[in-house]
Amino acid sequence: MNTIDVAVICKALGDNNRLQIIQMLSNGEKCGCKLLEAFDITQPTLSHHMKIMCDCGLVSDRKEGKWHHYSIDTDVWNKFSDFIRQIGEVK
Repeated sequence: MNTIDVAVICKALGDNNRLQIIQMLSNGEKCGCKLLEAFDITQPTLSHHMKIMCDCGLVSDRKEGKWHHYSIDTDVWNKFSDFIRQIGEVK
């Protein structure tokens, strides 16, 4: 993972709502309807947040009927985590 990818993910995670969404998704896939119930935001606002996280690769979505189901892309998350962990190992 390069620094540009990491910067885009950091920017995506720089929002409290998006951090809370990631926290919810850490327990597994969630329907957009369930995410929406947890926040005092509109559906278009949730869609905006999800688009940002999907565009940076952090979150994957699949459509089932009229609903989107979201999950953390574990490959991207692990590469991001490894990059951050390496920074933390400053000597």
